[in-house]
Amino acid sequence: MKYYDIMNSACLDVGLSMNEEIYRKFIQYKDLIKFWNEKVNLTAITDDEQIIKKHFIDSIKIFKFSPLKEAQSIIDIGTGAGFPGIPIKIIKSDVDMILLDSLNKRINFLNEVINKIELKYTTTIHGRAEDFSRKSEYREKCDVAVSRAVANLAVLSELCIPYVKVGGHFIAMKGPSVEDEIQEGKNAVSILGGKIEDIIKIEIEDSDLKHNLVVIKKVKETPNIYPRRAGTAAKKPLK
Repeated sequence: MKYYDIMNSACLDVGLSMNEEIYRKFIQYKDLIKFWNEKVNLTAITDDEQIIKKHFIDSIKIFKFSPLKEAQSIIDIGTGAGFPGIPIKIIKSDVDMILLDSLNKRINFLNEVINKIELKYTTTIHGRAEDFSRKSEYREKCDVAVSRAVANLAVLSELCIPYVKVGGHFIAMKGPSVEDEIQEGKNAVSILGGKIEDIIKIEIEDSDLKHNLVVIKKVKETPNIYPRRAGTAAKKPLK
């Protein structure tokens, strides 16, 4: 139970609580990350404490956006090793969670995590975000889209906002300096049907780590021409 207290503090900070079953799932998840990381490049962070703080607690802090606790369907775009989607799912077990990633090795890892720690109502998608948001079963179907992927806000918005229902939210997990990125991406967000609603500052327990949640509300439908073809958003971000 070495890390129980720090994880419990993080949960309490966002109005949630830790219990032994949730903690056990997180520790199983950590062990699977370390095992798979020897053959698949999942993360450069391999120290137990750093996995707990930089991945797990960082992901838990997304619940600082309190309406997330009421969401019934969430998609995590560019989930990688499952952040923030799997920690969200461990904490909020009743949510329908979709984990999307373009690398099949990571999807294989995620499927093992889902099976080993028994995460119900969790789906993985192997593919590009631009392709699946054009499908009727995914377009504007989720209450919330989340992403911790490394891309600027204009690019991420084009990949994520099309999945969100009108009235729902896209939450972009960003580093400590987001002001310039928000100014540059504000028009793109608007074009895609979104409106920047809040910027929530995040601090990680027992560390100097600071982050931001950029909260975007979906206020109107995304025009049918978006997202553009795979790779276009990164090459020619909306301005």
